[in-house]
Amino acid sequence: MTHEKQARLIAAIGSRFARLLFATLRFQLIDHAGVLAIPPRKPLLWAFWHNRLCVSAYMFERYFPDRPGAALASKSKDGEVIAAFVNCFGIRPIRGSSSRGGARALVEMKRAIDAGSIVAITPDGPRGPCYHLNPGVVKLAQITGGTVMPMHVEYSRCWRLKSWDGFMIPKPFAKVTITFDALHTVRPTANEAEFETERARLERALRRDGA
Repeated sequence: MTHEKQARLIAAIGSRFARLLFATLRFQLIDHAGVLAIPPRKPLLWAFWHNRLCVSAYMFERYFPDRPGAALASKSKDGEVIAAFVNCFGIRPIRGSSSRGGARALVEMKRAIDAGSIVAITPDGPRGPCYHLNPGVVKLAQITGGTVMPMHVEYSRCWRLKSWDGFMIPKPFAKVTITFDALHTVRPTANEAEFETERARLERALRRDGA
C-alpha cells in the first residue's frame, strides 16, 4: 500500500470516529464577525491555531455547507493524513508550508480564493513555534484583498497531546465554544518594518486562546 493510500485509509477511519465524538459535543457559536447573517463581500481567510485543528473541518461543514472551502496542509507525511482528513469533510487540501512548497501553495490559495472558496490556515503550523503567526496569512490577505476571520476554540474538557503545539482533542460530551471574531483587515505595507507591524497586530488578534 502506498503512503498516499495509507493516509486516505487512516483519514477515512479517523473521520468516522471523529464524527461519533462530535455528535456528543455541545457546541456554542458566537459570531462577532457576522458572517453567518451576512456573507462577507471580500474573500474570507479563516485563521486558527494549529492545536485547535480538531473540530475546524467539522465547523466548516456545519456552518458553511454551501460555500466551497480549501485548507493549507503541509507536504509532510503528517500533512498527508491531515489533507485526506479535511477532504472527508468536503474541504479541498492545498499542500505546502513556509518550509516546503510555500510559494506554490500561495498561488494555489489565491486561485481558490478567486474562485470563491473560503481558505483556512493554521498560521503557526506545521511546526511552530506554537502561537507564533507565520507571515503567509498576511501575504495572502495582501495579495487577495481578503479579510481574516480569527476563530477561537475553547473546550470545557480535553486531552492534550505531547506534541510541539499541545494538540487538543475534546473529551466526549464536552462543551465547545466557537468564536468567529471580528473581521481583521490587513493593511498594505511598504517595507519589512511595516509588514512586521501587521503580522504582530494579527497575531495579537489570534492570541485569545490562552496563548
